This record gives sequence, C-alpha cells and structure tokens, in this order.
Amino acid sequence: MADSSCMVDGVFSKLSEDLVLNILFKLEDDPRSWARLCCVSMKFGFLIHTICYKSKCSLTIPAVVTDLLCSPTSSSAAASPPGGWSSLYKLAVCCPGLHQAGVLLDNSDFGLERELGPDENYQNRVLPESETIYSQPVPCGDVADCGWSLFDDLLFDTVYDASESTLNQPEVVEEEPQNLVVTPTRPAKRRRIYRSPCSHLASGIWNLSREQGNKLLASRFKGDCLYICDWPGCIHMEEKRNYMLFRGIFKNFKQSRVWRTINDGNRKKIDLNCAFCSSKQTWDLHSAFCLRRYFGYHDDGEPVVRAYVCENGHVSGAWTDWPLYT
Repeated sequence: MADSSCMVDGVFSKLSEDLVLNILFKLEDDPRSWARLCCVSMKFGFLIHTICYKSKCSLTIPAVVTDLLCSPTSSSAAASPPGGWSSLYKLAVCCPGLHQAGVLLDNSDFGLERELGPDENYQNRVLPESETIYSQPVPCGDVADCGWSLFDDLLFDTVYDASESTLNQPEVVEEEPQNLVVTPTRPAKRRRIYRSPCSHLASGIWNLSREQGNKLLASRFKGDCLYICDWPGCIHMEEKRNYMLFRGIFKNFKQSRVWRTINDGNRKKIDLNCAFCSSKQTWDLHSAFCLRRYFGYHDDGEPVVRAYVCENGHVSGAWTDWPLYT
C-alpha cells in the first residue's frame, strides 16, 4: 500500500495543484470517490482534506458553515468546525448506522442502567467478521483533521448503497446469539439486521436544519442551536420496528445549556464511538433529560427517540414510530 501510494504520488507530483483539484471536483457527486482517492495518494488526501471538504460543505450547507464558524467569544471566525472539515462533510452525507445511533445497545432499561455502570453485554459485544471493516491508515501530512478517514466507513458502500436499497430486496444479516446464561424458558434469539449497522451513505436529502433540531430538544433548551438532518432521515426497516436515523451538530456545544446540564449533572459517558469524529465516548441525551418528554415510550420500554452527543457536539440518534397510546 505504501509503495503504490509513493508511486502514485511520484506520477501526480508533476501536475499542478489546480489541475489535480479540477479532476477531484469532477468526482464530487459520489463521496465514495474522494474517500477512495484519500487512500491512493498522500497528495490527494491532503488536497481533499484541506480544500475539497471545505469547499463542498461551503457550497451545499453555506448557512450551517457560516453559523458554526461564528464564535460569540471571539471577534474572528474559527478556521474549521468542531472535529474538522472531514467530520462535517461526513455528517452531511453519512448515516451513523444502527450501531452508533445506539439502537444496538442491549440495555433492558434503555438508559437507567448506564447511571449504575456500563452494560457488560455491550462491552463484550464483538461484531461478526462479515461486519468488520478493515482499513489501513493513510498519512495526510500536516492535515489537522485527518484523524478520521471517510474511506473507513464508505469502503462498505462499494457493495452496499443506501440509495439503491429500496429497489432491491434487503439482505438479512443475522447475529449469532451471545454466550449468555439464560433460563430454559427464555432461549437466546438472533437479531435480524436488514441494513448495515455501520456508517453508510444516507438516503434522502443531504441537508441540515435548525428547525428539525428545535423539535428534538426540550423546551428549556430553545436557546441552543442544534442542526440535524431533514425528516425522516435515513430509514432502516428492521424486524421489530422501523428506525429513522438522524445526525446533527450543536453550534458552540461547550457553551450550550445542554452541555451545562450534562456537566453539572455529572453525567457519565458511555463507550459508544462518535460516528463522525475520533471521539471514543458519548453522552446519552435521553437519560440526561435533554429531549422532549412527550415523545414517550413503546410498550416494551424502548424510547421513541434516542440521541447521543460527543464532545465535539456531533449528534447521532434514531426516531421510531409513535406508540398508539400516546
């Protein structure tokens, strides 16, 4: 991989950056093209991380970019959004997947147990070999936001394309039952997953809206600014119920009232990676009482809405159909 990257860099080092950028921008319609090129050449990776991501975000979500870069505590605008341009670009086009949206967390009380400690079943959970994505890190020079490679997640999309999933019969992926001690009257069940549990290209419109964010947060947080994707997000039709996965980002998260509520309440982090940056832990907004209460629960105790936020203000979550009794 390193030898081929050096060979490609040697060939394209003779081309001017303007010419290379002209070629790269002709491939901007499919985010997977840039993700693949980042793994081919260090020069490609540097230009994509420093120029292409920023240009694409500024073109597709200009109002969001302007608002995120505006700092109330500084007279000058920030150089990049929280987590870097690659994280914002991924957030704009990628669904977090069932895993990072918290749907696959196996907690019987849906949040209360996390106040007492992490769930052991989740800690010991190992993805089947077919679901594990292997990637090799690619150096990006002095790029500040190269901690995450878009190719790590979108490599799976070479075969799987969320935009085409409604046209074909979904492939069923079955997880083997975990080695748990169960009673004879309650045998272990296999969970059927009809869509990828990992990040993938989101279906629907690639847009972020503050209006949608206002519908998610409790009324006392109306002063906070949360951008999330347009309804219904990326729809995952599972065996038990349908999940409408969403993603979003807080403006000035560490100055928001949501952050003060989490920090003052000494809410514990859970070991759930952020889907959009290198953060390894997140906070549960549902158990922190930051979401609207009238969303309610299903008859099995599962919340209608769940959401998780990382230290950079990136939000992943899932809506479900409303229960009939609310």
